[in-house]
Amino acid sequence: MKENWLQKPEWSWNKGEGEPTYVHQWVRPLHEMNEKPDLILYGAPISRSSISVSGASLYPTEFRRMWKGFATYNLDEDVDLSAYRVADAGDVAMHTTDILLSHRRIQSSTASIVEAYPETVTCMIGGDHSTTACSVRGVKEAFPNETIGILQLDTHLDVRDPAELGPANGTPIRQLIDGGTVKGEHVFNIGLHGYFNVKPLVEYAKEHQIQMVTLKQARKNGMIKTIQEALTNLSDQVDRIYVTVDMDVLDISVAPGVPASTPGGMTAIELFDALLEIGKYPAVRHIDFVCLDPSKDSSVAETVKTGVYAWLQFVSGHVSQTK
Repeated sequence: MKENWLQKPEWSWNKGEGEPTYVHQWVRPLHEMNEKPDLILYGAPISRSSISVSGASLYPTEFRRMWKGFATYNLDEDVDLSAYRVADAGDVAMHTTDILLSHRRIQSSTASIVEAYPETVTCMIGGDHSTTACSVRGVKEAFPNETIGILQLDTHLDVRDPAELGPANGTPIRQLIDGGTVKGEHVFNIGLHGYFNVKPLVEYAKEHQIQMVTLKQARKNGMIKTIQEALTNLSDQVDRIYVTVDMDVLDISVAPGVPASTPGGMTAIELFDALLEIGKYPAVRHIDFVCLDPSKDSSVAETVKTGVYAWLQFVSGHVSQTK
């Protein structure tokens, strides 16, 4: 069994009477569950490894606080989530100053969860994007003989050189490729756009056969069809798919609360549609949501609300495919 650095969640759940009708009544602490959960979520609250100033370490807490504003019934899809068993394992304990130690704890805790619950979907709430490399390595540690594919929704390639920057949030995909954890051709990045990836990084991506789909191409092809094609392609090549959602894939107008916000990104509806579709694919066993900084949000917390909605869309997709 791998070392587990997860702390019991501090959130105060309101159990209420009868069936849960709101998310904060529905999600249960993992240590209180007597049955196997369908999905386990856990937080990785670190942002010291972010290239740009970031308060993404605050997101796991704000993510949970926002649950009271969301029902367990999806009106658009006529899907009731309440029977789907979601467990909260809490947050990985971060070291105050040691980034590498914190990263090792994320990897070890991920491996521990995946080993203990091999049939359960896992969802990590970041934290900056450096956490993705840790989580994927943890999955690989638990399943060393399986091939992992990555579907990345992102404005950036995240293939900067860790030899220059350390294991920062701009390096996770390169860490995984250079370290042999995943192959470049098993990485699909959807959402790239504009002037936010320098040419040498694009050349690295091409050299390693990363499947780059610009937002312009995805819109021309249709967002849902683009997601379907990427997941079908990956499902044919790998044993399990890890989805990473960098919230900076969204346009700055709808998501100001990200460290590297940009114009020209996805609309919230495009992201919601994509995640609903992603949730329907059985090969998707792991997902994370990273790089959301509540301290940059406005007083109405639009980015945090969008993040919770996005997660619920993924869950809705998964519930609909398991009916």
